[in-house]
Amino acid sequence: MPWGFGVVFSNISRAQFDEAELGNVIAGSSVICRDEMTESVDTEAFQKRLWDMFPATFSCQLSLPQIERIRWHLFPQLRIVPPEQVQLFASPQPDKPIAIPDLIKVMDLQQEQLARSMGDGHRVIHGVAGSGKTMILGYRCVEIAKRQGKPVLVLCYNKTLAGRLEHIIHAHGVQDRVSVRHFHGWCSEQLKAYGIKPPLAQPNAQQYLEALVSKVVAAVKSQQIPRAQYAAVMIDEGHDFAPEWLQIVTQMVDPETNSLLLLYDDAQTIYSTGGRRKFSFASVGIQAKGRTTILRLNYRNTLEILSTAKAFAQELLTGEEADEDNVPVITPESAGRRGAVPELIQASNIWEESRIIAQQVREAINNGASANDFAVLCRNKALATHIASRLRAAELPVVLAEEINKRHLFDGEPAVKVMTMHSSKGLEFESVFIPGICEIGQRLQADSEEMRQEAKLLYVAMTRALGSLTMLHHSETVLTERIGQAVDQMRTMLAA
Repeated sequence: MPWGFGVVFSNISRAQFDEAELGNVIAGSSVICRDEMTESVDTEAFQKRLWDMFPATFSCQLSLPQIERIRWHLFPQLRIVPPEQVQLFASPQPDKPIAIPDLIKVMDLQQEQLARSMGDGHRVIHGVAGSGKTMILGYRCVEIAKRQGKPVLVLCYNKTLAGRLEHIIHAHGVQDRVSVRHFHGWCSEQLKAYGIKPPLAQPNAQQYLEALVSKVVAAVKSQQIPRAQYAAVMIDEGHDFAPEWLQIVTQMVDPETNSLLLLYDDAQTIYSTGGRRKFSFASVGIQAKGRTTILRLNYRNTLEILSTAKAFAQELLTGEEADEDNVPVITPESAGRRGAVPELIQASNIWEESRIIAQQVREAINNGASANDFAVLCRNKALATHIASRLRAAELPVVLAEEINKRHLFDGEPAVKVMTMHSSKGLEFESVFIPGICEIGQRLQADSEEMRQEAKLLYVAMTRALGSLTMLHHSETVLTERIGQAVDQMRTMLAA
């Protein structure tokens, strides 16, 4: 493979290089100076300077996989190591040799350029599920934390994702300068930190959370809670944030750095009820014009899984254009990775569904898989509790998200993760099981907004799977029929 080396002097002109006689230290042919890489420089002349840095050439051309393998070695921070998201940004331990995987995965050039070149100011990334948004957030967070005095705040909606993000930050040793919180947890901490009484008890949890946010809004307005607390604020899964939440958060950024990063995918909005209010970014204080990037490629899912999920949720994923100050719906595109066809299995009842899951997980573990590779995503807590009890009865290691502090879901020994679909937002697993599909939206009209939200939630659950997706049911419903049609449509498309 041909290789060469050179130096780019971004602050020295060629005349200054010659005048200082720097050619005695490094050959002039191995240098590109400031005035030799401006937009006015002839393209062919610039290319010749690059080729002059190669002392020898060979009649071969590198393939894309070979180029990615080289980038994997040169830039460890760009490596993608699924499904262990926690290690995306971890520094290699010096006493352990680096194992080189057969399949090299690194950020693509668009992701790398975005992560490296993102300056201060407000930035918005619209990205489909699995496009590497969280990976870019982690890279950006670590870079800012290393060079700023004030702390960095990372926010998301659900506790499970907050726990996973916290692991990513801890892996890079900047946890003392970065606070990772789910939004309502951060609100509670703000009230406590500034001696403000929490809201009175409310009839239900939703009303209490609304009262909590109202308290924080009022306290920020009256300056009981100070603004500009953080060098940077980063919001993952920003599509789950209400407009008034974003208004609070934007005020927490120090005007001197003015660094805010918002990650967004309107197709994954699953927490709102009764329809979502449309809003512009400018209306909530986010200066997005000229600083918006769209990521369309899905790297997480195989072509088979993504094609099935897209076919199932077609009407949800129809691309909707929007200007930079508004929220588009982006149609995902596959990076082309191939894998197993998703399965839709009909059982006689929920107990048999549990038995099938336990059997498949047991066989995979016996063949060398880790229990951490598996997640069972359920529509509600009652079903999650039932599935967890059946898997434990089968003597499988299980962690039920509802039984522990969700921030610690990924601590401890390898275990099958059982959680609700809502709690799975932002996460990924090698193999995903979705039981009880026939119980989703049973009493809803097929064309209702509520059924549309259920379909969106199921789409989110399906796209958590990296390599294997198994869906189970024990009776026919509108949704199971749609999933069966989606699998058939995927087979037909890939066979063409």
